[in-house]
Amino acid sequence: MLFKSLFILLLILCWNKSNAWVYPEHREIALIAISELPTEYRVVLDKLWSAARTGYESRLTASVIDTAQSTKPTQLDYAAWFAIGGDHSCSPEELLNIVLKSDWILKVADIAAQLKIDIRNSKNNVQHINAIRESDIRLQRADEEYATRAGANNVHFLLARPGVNTTAIEYAQACLSSGAPLNALGAYSWFHISAMNKAARCANASLSPEQKSALILSALADEAFGLHFLEDAFAAGHIAGTWGNASLRKGTHDYYNEKGLEVVTWEGKRMIVLGDAYMRLEDAENAASAVKISLEQLLNAASGKTILDYSKDSVSLTDQPDSFSVCRNNFLPGRDVKVNFLKEVLITTPVPGLATGAGEHPRFRAELGTFFGISTSLNVAEIAGGFGEQQNQNGAVGGIETNFRWGFGLDGVLNQAGDGLVYIQAGWRLDGSSTNPFSDPYPLTNPNISFSAIPGRSAYNLRMRLPFWLIPGDLILAAPILLFLSPGTFTKMAVIAANGGLIPWQSGITTSIGRFQFVLGREIGVSLYGLSKDKNQIFIPVSSAHGTLLRYKSTQLDFPILEYRPFRTFSLDQSSSLEFQIYTGVDIPYGAETVQNTGDPIPPLKKVWQIGLRIMFDWRRYY
Repeated sequence: MLFKSLFILLLILCWNKSNAWVYPEHREIALIAISELPTEYRVVLDKLWSAARTGYESRLTASVIDTAQSTKPTQLDYAAWFAIGGDHSCSPEELLNIVLKSDWILKVADIAAQLKIDIRNSKNNVQHINAIRESDIRLQRADEEYATRAGANNVHFLLARPGVNTTAIEYAQACLSSGAPLNALGAYSWFHISAMNKAARCANASLSPEQKSALILSALADEAFGLHFLEDAFAAGHIAGTWGNASLRKGTHDYYNEKGLEVVTWEGKRMIVLGDAYMRLEDAENAASAVKISLEQLLNAASGKTILDYSKDSVSLTDQPDSFSVCRNNFLPGRDVKVNFLKEVLITTPVPGLATGAGEHPRFRAELGTFFGISTSLNVAEIAGGFGEQQNQNGAVGGIETNFRWGFGLDGVLNQAGDGLVYIQAGWRLDGSSTNPFSDPYPLTNPNISFSAIPGRSAYNLRMRLPFWLIPGDLILAAPILLFLSPGTFTKMAVIAANGGLIPWQSGITTSIGRFQFVLGREIGVSLYGLSKDKNQIFIPVSSAHGTLLRYKSTQLDFPILEYRPFRTFSLDQSSSLEFQIYTGVDIPYGAETVQNTGDPIPPLKKVWQIGLRIMFDWRRYY
């Protein structure tokens, strides 16, 4: 059950969070697009927004956009809808329900506003990473579905281009055809069509004020939800191509978002774009130009300038927002409608990278997936006396370890501060003699016996690492029950565990000199002494003139407390790092027997506590 649960945990956490543009970036693109609308279009949008607010004046801002809005908002503007769609909701129907009725979405808006401030004030990449870390932890607490929503498909990514000669029309058909894998342009087009038809119906049908208000709300929700994915199409990590396993997709996504990518749009405009959490003003303006065209099309339909035969599109005939879920579907359904107006928008989007093969963008891998590794370490610890009841003088002991590891790399599932690492390891440990004498303050001497309280010895070494939700091991205990009764609950627990736990004190903290992380409870080491052919022997003083030579076994448990990683390197399939761990532990003796049958009673042995430092080299080969 242990290994089965670990494997399932891997599958869950590899539904990596790779949504494009963080909340404040999505909202910033929307603010720019709406602000740049010509006056005649802005007048129409303001009228639609005013009608949509009927009955929801306390929740929706008076103006369609609130450029002065910052932390602790009490209302949401239309620009916020673009950010909530896709990342914090799965359909326009859910988006509108969350915007109008939920309390937690205002917390999300507050967190997003603070993230915008923190990113703007970041003076280096370390502060930038930690700002995202804090934001993601807070977002996960405010929105429990945040890390797993839409994680099982590529709806936030552009579909990879099948060949170098693929035309814009051929690519659009591949994105929009029935049965196409969910993709950013396909999702945008689907919901934009719904919004356009509803806007056209609003302009031409005889409706009561209540019906018109509901229909306008519905059309605005469809459009905002779709535009979320149009904005995604301008994020570098979502342009490079989505093919490959979760590790390649996430690694490639993260690399290009930070480093940038040179692209050309279908209409021939060349530009360099960055991605999630690294958006520049020019990136926002490039995306906003496409969003502006889409909004103008919607407003033309709403004002009657564009005539559409909406009666043939059954999806749009309801007064409710579109209910198609991008989280619970992997493919686009069929839809028999004319979509000539889409071309004007789609040609402004970047040409995506090629699928696997010659000419593909270089791929990068995240540390996700199964690995085999080797770990070596040097251990130094201070021990509180020896095993004898009268051995109370502190000392030090050093040792070395060589271990083989097998596990799942789950680093950075939500952000670079995450640590979902799961592994088991086995190996060999060799300790030197302790520095404290065996007989102090007794004058016992024996030239045939080591003068150390604990002579040198060797052990079989075992170790396991696993994140936890609230208490160590809770995922293993919960797995047999929750995976059967409530898989969704277990998923939430696993994601929270991988990102610092319910009380997120175990998430990584990046500094200019390396990465620190509290790991108490995530990892346990077990060293089994005295099980080899060469039995461990120890001399235990009993009195000032007498002692006993014993054979014994012991089990040492160690618990890492704080971990420091000054550097880490990662290639396409291998990683290596140097790590420092401060740990505490206890050595528990048992199975003592006299070496010579003297008839003397076996003296009682006590536990030996220790605190130490482990310097470790960790190498992994991913599959």
